[in-house]
Amino acid sequence: MIFKDQQVVSTVQGADPRKLSEMVKKIAAEADSDGLGGVEAASVSNTAWAGTALPKGYDNVTDQVDVRGLDLLNADSNLGSARTLFDASRPSALANKKGKESAVGGEESKDWVESDTDEQLMLFVPFQSTLKVHSLQITSLPPKDTGTEADNVTMRPKTIQLYSNRAHVLGFEEADDIEATQSITFQPQGWDATTGTVKVDLRYVKFQNVTSLVLFVVNGEGNGERVRIDRLRIVGEKGSKRELGKLEKIGDETGE
Repeated sequence: MIFKDQQVVSTVQGADPRKLSEMVKKIAAEADSDGLGGVEAASVSNTAWAGTALPKGYDNVTDQVDVRGLDLLNADSNLGSARTLFDASRPSALANKKGKESAVGGEESKDWVESDTDEQLMLFVPFQSTLKVHSLQITSLPPKDTGTEADNVTMRPKTIQLYSNRAHVLGFEEADDIEATQSITFQPQGWDATTGTVKVDLRYVKFQNVTSLVLFVVNGEGNGERVRIDRLRIVGEKGSKRELGKLEKIGDETGE
């Protein structure tokens, strides 16, 4: 008998290896779905919060992020993790419109990511399927009353670099030596005044068969030392499913 939440959900009678194997596979799939840290595979593309409207003909494909393979460098460990960026919920900072944490269930909700020792962040995002990536949506809601000292000033990203189809996260020095698939610099007026979201249009021809993205936040908008990101959405088209869990050889890529 298989129990879930203290109730019997499945039963196998007798020694039937085939039925037992099928049940184990089903339970494993359900466990993976339950453990996505807010990225719900069945609902993200349809019901997830988004900072701007989707372009006609494209979908929110954030549900294709393989959250188990995410990697994030130089993030403040006292705040959110890489999974936080893909959470389906509305950023808590929008509740009080000041960019500060709000109380959820009596506890402070710090559902965003900030850089730690300087303004740079490096995020590795693998996908469950091959994607055609049309654009990104980056939401950043820094508080407006952090003072004037550089250590306290939290900024939005200003310049980012994207690298497609890398096998793993890049080191900061390594990224400087590799040509980016695309580099983007944001203008202050590009950020939506209500949602704190900027739409990142990509050179679509360069993002046709994407199995992973590395997002490098090069610097922030201002003179502070910390960059903040609340949410990240992937917009495009889904392709064929990838064979997850397969070992990949690292080091044979161009430029390595």
